Amino acid sequence: MNRQMFEVMQRRGDLLARIASQREQVAQIGARWETPLAFADKCLAAVHFLRARPMLVASVTAFLVVRRRGLIGLARGGWQLWKGYSYFVALSAKLPSRN
Repeated sequence: MNRQMFEVMQRRGDLLARIASQREQVAQIGARWETPLAFADKCLAAVHFLRARPMLVASVTAFLVVRRRGLIGLARGGWQLWKGYSYFVALSAKLPSRN
Protein backbone atom coordinates (compact mmCIF):
# COMPACT_ATOMS: atom_id res chain seq x y z
CA MET A 1 0.00 0.00 0.00
CA ASN A 2 1.40 3.39 -0.87
CA ARG A 3 1.86 6.23 1.59
CA GLN A 4 -1.08 8.33 0.33
CA MET A 5 -3.51 5.43 0.68
CA PHE A 6 -2.21 4.72 4.18
CA GLU A 7 -2.81 8.36 5.19
CA VAL A 8 -6.34 8.25 3.75
CA MET A 9 -7.12 5.06 5.67
CA GLN A 10 -5.66 6.52 8.85
CA ARG A 11 -7.71 9.71 8.39
CA ARG A 12 -10.80 7.57 7.79
CA GLY A 13 -10.21 5.69 11.04
CA ASP A 14 -9.80 8.95 12.95
CA LEU A 15 -13.00 10.33 11.44
CA LEU A 16 -14.94 7.16 12.27
CA ALA A 17 -13.75 7.34 15.90
CA ARG A 18 -14.76 11.01 16.03
CA ILE A 19 -18.17 10.17 14.57
CA ALA A 20 -18.72 7.46 17.19
CA SER A 21 -17.80 9.89 19.97
CA GLN A 22 -20.15 12.57 18.63
CA ARG A 23 -22.93 10.01 18.20
CA GLU A 24 -22.53 9.04 21.87
CA GLN A 25 -22.65 12.72 22.93
CA VAL A 26 -25.84 13.26 20.92
CA ALA A 27 -27.41 10.18 22.54
CA GLN A 28 -26.59 11.55 26.01
CA ILE A 29 -28.05 14.96 25.17
CA GLY A 30 -31.15 13.30 23.74
CA ALA A 31 -31.60 11.22 26.89
CA ARG A 32 -31.36 14.37 29.05
CA TRP A 33 -33.98 16.21 26.97
CA GLU A 34 -36.39 13.30 26.55
CA THR A 35 -38.40 13.95 29.74
CA PRO A 36 -38.78 17.75 29.35
CA LEU A 37 -39.74 17.38 25.69
CA ALA A 38 -42.30 14.69 26.53
CA PHE A 39 -43.81 17.04 29.14
CA ALA A 40 -43.91 19.90 26.63
CA ASP A 41 -45.59 17.60 24.11
CA LYS A 42 -48.28 16.66 26.64
CA CYS A 43 -48.84 20.34 27.49
CA LEU A 44 -49.19 21.17 23.81
CA ALA A 45 -51.71 18.35 23.39
CA ALA A 46 -53.69 19.75 26.34
CA VAL A 47 -53.69 23.22 24.78
CA HIS A 48 -54.96 21.78 21.48
CA PHE A 49 -57.66 19.88 23.37
CA LEU A 50 -58.82 23.01 25.19
CA ARG A 51 -58.71 25.18 22.06
CA ALA A 52 -60.95 22.68 20.30
CA ARG A 53 -63.51 22.88 23.16
CA PRO A 54 -64.12 26.55 24.04
CA MET A 55 -67.48 25.80 25.70
CA LEU A 56 -65.76 23.45 28.13
CA VAL A 57 -63.23 26.13 29.05
CA ALA A 58 -65.95 28.76 29.44
CA SER A 59 -68.13 26.55 31.62
CA VAL A 60 -65.25 25.51 33.90
CA THR A 61 -64.16 29.14 34.21
CA ALA A 62 -67.72 30.26 34.98
CA PHE A 63 -68.06 27.50 37.56
CA LEU A 64 -64.85 28.56 39.28
CA VAL A 65 -65.85 32.23 39.26
CA VAL A 66 -69.32 31.46 40.66
CA ARG A 67 -67.82 29.22 43.29
CA ARG A 68 -65.28 31.83 44.36
CA ARG A 69 -67.25 35.09 44.05
CA GLY A 70 -70.82 33.91 44.09
CA LEU A 71 -73.54 34.98 41.69
CA ILE A 72 -73.22 38.65 42.67
CA GLY A 73 -69.52 38.62 41.79
CA LEU A 74 -70.30 36.94 38.48
CA ALA A 75 -72.96 39.55 37.69
CA ARG A 76 -70.59 42.38 38.66
CA GLY A 77 -67.83 40.95 36.45
CA GLY A 78 -70.24 40.53 33.56
CA TRP A 79 -71.43 44.12 33.96
CA GLN A 80 -67.84 45.39 33.92
CA LEU A 81 -67.07 43.36 30.80
CA TRP A 82 -70.17 44.74 29.08
CA LYS A 83 -69.28 48.33 29.97
CA GLY A 84 -65.71 47.83 28.77
CA TYR A 85 -66.91 46.28 25.54
CA SER A 86 -69.37 49.08 24.85
CA TYR A 87 -66.68 51.68 25.62
CA PHE A 88 -64.27 50.15 23.11
CA VAL A 89 -66.98 49.80 20.46
CA ALA A 90 -67.87 53.49 20.86
CA LEU A 91 -64.20 54.44 20.78
CA SER A 92 -63.55 52.43 17.62
CA ALA A 93 -66.57 54.07 15.94
CA LYS A 94 -65.00 57.51 16.58
CA LEU A 95 -61.64 56.54 15.09
CA PRO A 96 -61.09 57.15 11.37
CA SER A 97 -61.23 54.18 9.01
CA ARG A 98 -57.97 52.62 7.78
CA ASN A 99 -59.10 52.49 4.15
